[in-house]
Amino acid sequence: MENLRRLERFSLKLPATIEILSDTEEHDKKVLNLLTANICSGGAFFYTDMPLPEGTSVKIDLVLSIDELKKLDGKQAFIKVNGEVIRTELNGMAICFGRDYTIKSV
Repeated sequence: MENLRRLERFSLKLPATIEILSDTEEHDKKVLNLLTANICSGGAFFYTDMPLPEGTSVKIDLVLSIDELKKLDGKQAFIKVNGEVIRTELNGMAICFGRDYTIKSV
């Protein structure tokens, strides 16, 4: 089967906090703490036994160790991005990233 992906994918297990975006009150928000299976600039696949339904809008905080990246101060960098679940499988879900994101070191 031909690989139709246009973006280079990296097999990285990055910790992520995924928050479901909805119109409900702040205290009703569901938050998942997951690991990525792989990631590219357009999205990531997250391991989970209970994937969210396709079309679910989410806010994602990815945590990157920056020990090797001496350009940033601090010990970790957070990438904050919104996305949408585009595919579910038995062992996880694929989330497409939105175009707007922030990167912050702590």
